[in-house]
Order: sequence, then structure tokens, then C-alpha cells
Amino acid sequence: MTNEGPILLFDGVCNLCSGSVQFVLKRNRKGNVRFASLQSDFGKETLKKSNLPHTYLNSLVLIENGKTFVKSDAALRLAKHLDGIWKMGSMFLIIPKFIRNPIYDWIARNRYTWFGKKETCWIPEQKWNDRFLDHIFKNSSANP
Repeated sequence: MTNEGPILLFDGVCNLCSGSVQFVLKRNRKGNVRFASLQSDFGKETLKKSNLPHTYLNSLVLIENGKTFVKSDAALRLAKHLDGIWKMGSMFLIIPKFIRNPIYDWIARNRYTWFGKKETCWIPEQKWNDRFLDHIFKNSSANP
């Protein structure tokens, strides 16, 4: 894993998760947050390095400064990389995990029912390709 900025792993077939990525893309003007779907080769390899099962789809996963964050920690830590008032979302980290994570888990359990699911992973617009590591990973592993 590199130290070039935070990496957000997300469920690529989940409409809520894909929508969240699009939200971040538009509100992270620095362009320092990079992405990969949990289902991608990069995502699976990163999960393995983070001691999470390669089938882990229950949460966003944020890799920041070599540390792995999941569930509400991942979502709220991600907020500090957003522009404007959205940055203040990270203040909710003061709420204990035992309160935050059950709410996160409830939403995660119901996300496909409430927001739907795609048959295949969401594909970003070409202008965002440099922010998606599964695309870069695939190209670099094909050309050693």
C-alpha cells in the first residue's frame, strides 16, 4: 500500500456505495482520495494485507497512513478529506463506536433492499480513471 493519500474500498455493486463514491469524487477537490471496489483484484489484495477476508463486503474500508478503518470509523474519517461543511462530519468520531457501529450495520444490512444492487460493479467516468486503483492495478499487473 502506498502513502499517497487515503484509499477507499467500496462494494462496487451497491448503489448506495457507488453513490457515496460519486459524492466523494465531487467533494474532494484535492483529488487525494483514491478508490477501488472490494470485488476488484486490488480490493481483494488490500483486504488480505489488512487481515480482512477477501469476501468482506459489510463495510466501507478506508486505508489511511497505513492503518485500516471499517464501518463508521471509515465513513467519518473520510469526511475530513471532503470540502466545505462536509469536513465537519468527522466530528462525529467523538460518539463511541458502540453507538455508531450498530447504526452503520443496520444501514449496511439493508442497503441492497433500500437502494438496490447492480449486476456488475459500477464503472466511473473516464475522467476519474486516475483515482481508481483497480484500473491502475490491472494495468500494472498486466505489464510487469
